[in-house]
Amino acid sequence: MARMVRSCMQSMLKLLNSVTGMVGIAMILYSAWMIKIWEGHSSDSATDDSSQPNPWFIYTFLGFGITLCVITCCGHIAAETANSCCLYMYMLFILLILALEAAVTADVLLNSQWVQDFPGDLTGNLEQLTKFISSNFKMFEWIGLLIVSIQGLCLLFALVLKALGPHPYYNDDDEFSSDNVPLLRDAAARLSDSWSIRNNEKVTR
Repeated sequence: MARMVRSCMQSMLKLLNSVTGMVGIAMILYSAWMIKIWEGHSSDSATDDSSQPNPWFIYTFLGFGITLCVITCCGHIAAETANSCCLYMYMLFILLILALEAAVTADVLLNSQWVQDFPGDLTGNLEQLTKFISSNFKMFEWIGLLIVSIQGLCLLFALVLKALGPHPYYNDDDEFSSDNVPLLRDAAARLSDSWSIRNNEKVTR
């Protein structure tokens, strides 16, 4: 029963963890698109490179996407092996991501001048993304809630998997003794009986 529950928890953790990986891949692709647009604008302008604004938002977005992909890989390894160290590391990563998301969300909701808390983005990507989110706030609200819920479930399943422990490995030869396996015990008994009958027949002759 415990083995079946463990396998179910591993499968669910891998499935939910894959959603986090897909979010990370989407962020990487969006960052690549922004970098392409940014390089196109930079090549069109004849200004010196030193006067070009630093696209910190693009690189931050890209770094966050890569981080999510790394966490996804760590989660798959932890789910497959059910190793305590991997599970602890995975849960730590999830907690850090949740804390970061909670801090950013609290700053946006409680601070009306939250844009001023970030460095100036002369590329305009942050402003465009902010306007797009504002125009589709209801949809992004549900998307954000879904992502946070998935991360919370990943944390919960990792805790359950940690409590169940890894798969038992049979390193002791006693586990395979005939006393613990009825079929082997019966086969050994039949073999012993047939051997005794043959010996008795030889003695009789």
